[in-house]
Amino acid sequence: MPSVQKQAMIITHVAFEGAGRLTPWLLSLGYGIREVDASTADWSEISATAADLWVLMGGPVGVYETAAYPFLVHELSALQIRLRACRPTLGICLGAQLIAQAAGGRVYPGHAGAELGWGTLLPGRDAHAFSWWTPMVGETLQVLHWHGDTMDLPAGAHHLAASSRYENQAFMLGQHALGLQFHAEVTAMDLERWYVGHAKELSLAGVSIPALREEGREKACLMHEPFLKIMTAWHQQAQTEV
Repeated sequence: MPSVQKQAMIITHVAFEGAGRLTPWLLSLGYGIREVDASTADWSEISATAADLWVLMGGPVGVYETAAYPFLVHELSALQIRLRACRPTLGICLGAQLIAQAAGGRVYPGHAGAELGWGTLLPGRDAHAFSWWTPMVGETLQVLHWHGDTMDLPAGAHHLAASSRYENQAFMLGQHALGLQFHAEVTAMDLERWYVGHAKELSLAGVSIPALREEGREKACLMHEPFLKIMTAWHQQAQTEV
């Protein structure tokens, strides 16, 4: 009997914020990929537990804006079911905030304003317990921050990383769910779509797109190896909790 292919569901919130370098990584692990647009999906047709892995991507809306964006209610409800079942789940930026909210944390506008640009990560209070996380923290690697909201972590979450501006940059629930407030999945080419899609935000923030582009060309490629190393390590751990 042929083996059944593993399935990963990538949930996007805006078309230009895709999975980036996570897509070839998932394919290399033997996953079939289904991509779902959260805002237009029929959530009544989506099983919260069927897919072997969920990957929730970023977006410009706030988790708390459910009146304006009702799909968030359905997404959070499905996510609560998935997390209770300890099914492997990865969230990036908005995706991480959704995981935090669904697990009992709180998401709200950041008191220190938008964190937008490249910067280092600082070890979280529990980082020492997870040696595989080491490649992501320290002065030699910079990741992309692009968020205005922040979060209080759910009870029992493992705190993996902070930044100089916001305390909660990465966390883990058990071994099955990993939330990353920052972006390490993006390539320099992916970011060309971001510069267009976030043009208004960048203008209001007084950010120079040519300068940000030059920085992205230099730093995005440096994230590739350490990011996929920690992704592979977390993925192996997540399978043990299924």
